[in-house]
Amino acid sequence: MDGLLLLLKYVHWNVGVREFGFRPKLVCGSTPPSRSDPLELQNGINCRGRKLEMSRYQGDDVDEMEDDYQAGGAEDDMDEDYDGRGLGDSDSDDEEYGQSNSKLKDTSSADARKGKDIQGIPWDRLSITREKYRQTRLEQYKNYENIPNSGEASEKECMHTERGGMYYEFQRNTRSVKSTILHFQLRNLVWATSKHDVYLMLHYSVLHWSALTSERSEVMNVQGHVAPREKHPGSLAEGFSQTQVSTLAVKDKLLVAGGFQGELICKYLDREGVSFCCRTTYDDNAITNAVEIYNSSSGSIRFMASNNDCGVRDFDMEKFQLCKHFRFEWPVNHTSLSPDGKLLVIVGDNPEGLLVDAHTGKTIHNLKGHLDYSFASAWNPNGLTFATGNQDKTCRIWDIRNLSKSVSVLRGNLGAIRSIRFTSDGRFMAMAEPADFVHIFDVKSEYKKRQELDFFGEISGMSFSPDTESLFVGVWDRTYGSLLQYGRIRNYSYLDSLP
Repeated sequence: MDGLLLLLKYVHWNVGVREFGFRPKLVCGSTPPSRSDPLELQNGINCRGRKLEMSRYQGDDVDEMEDDYQAGGAEDDMDEDYDGRGLGDSDSDDEEYGQSNSKLKDTSSADARKGKDIQGIPWDRLSITREKYRQTRLEQYKNYENIPNSGEASEKECMHTERGGMYYEFQRNTRSVKSTILHFQLRNLVWATSKHDVYLMLHYSVLHWSALTSERSEVMNVQGHVAPREKHPGSLAEGFSQTQVSTLAVKDKLLVAGGFQGELICKYLDREGVSFCCRTTYDDNAITNAVEIYNSSSGSIRFMASNNDCGVRDFDMEKFQLCKHFRFEWPVNHTSLSPDGKLLVIVGDNPEGLLVDAHTGKTIHNLKGHLDYSFASAWNPNGLTFATGNQDKTCRIWDIRNLSKSVSVLRGNLGAIRSIRFTSDGRFMAMAEPADFVHIFDVKSEYKKRQELDFFGEISGMSFSPDTESLFVGVWDRTYGSLLQYGRIRNYSYLDSLP
């Protein structure tokens, strides 16, 4: 029988952990999983104090799922030449860690135009069509919620949007790089610094991928010991070992990796080694949930770290020092700074978000409307509107000129809105679900028109290039893990070129 059909069952039950189809089983506790233990991503359990084994992240229970699948009568639908292994099983450590997969080729735009699936899934060999499998996933997917029934309750407020827009077209799907996920709620692990240059996480490695040359290189490896080469006040000279990277940010020449134990590792891409290391806190609940890099009004490069200890910290990377530390009443999952540097959007483990003075940390307005915890936020470059993404399956658009309620409520298909990005010109906004869907909204249409990117797999992150020409989406899956690249469609008119 064909291993691919088994893979689809595997994807449905395991790869997406608790967000990829079914609710997790709380083996070691009755409380919902928290971000203090990375093992919860692996198999939906909440067992604190256990250390993550990266080799186990791939999942070792394929045989059990195979038995379950066959018990359901699915073996009658499979080919007889199956050799007893799932298609996602690997023959070597290199293949297990995504280093090679000679069986699966990249998909180009030319291939897609000829009818090839953009992920290379041979649907014609399966006993299920793509349309049927999509329908099944939509029907059976269970969104993870911290507040029960938040997704269902939010539906009544959502505005109708017109699907069918074409703003970015498929260019390439490459399997030469895969972006893995360490925590199921944190999906900011893919960053583009140009239309050709992308940075992403593969287990302990930060990789650079050149879409121009189709070459990859390792920028930083945190599996072993990492220590700063430069001496700065507040930097930990001893560095860290085996850092479990929960979030990543790359902008211009600065790369910042945040870890499960509150680690922050800063590296300039044009310098050898690491420049700065620090630990935000030694609290047990220290995970770094998000990092945002920005340029201050003086032109210096800085970043803000959002942590589970309820803090937001602002670092100056020219002086290599902590400048501000704001404390809130709940864990902060994401922070976004307004284009003029005056306002902060703070979202976290509370249905209400906050609009905060960026200089004092004082709350200006409570953002009421979401029904669950939020993990995403982003400012429109116009500085007047911003967006927040929530586990209630919605993205809300807010206008600073009237904060009494959100001006638009946009809904996903499957689950939480885990990441949000605007193009640098403010024309488009993309929101990513945990799996399968990225939605690109036409901001000019007041978010009434959208393009839907439809694929299969967990979304590790997404990023527009600074020039808006490219959109990259990281897909994590044992077999079909890859990097999707889309290019902006430009509709030039002859009349537009006339004086």
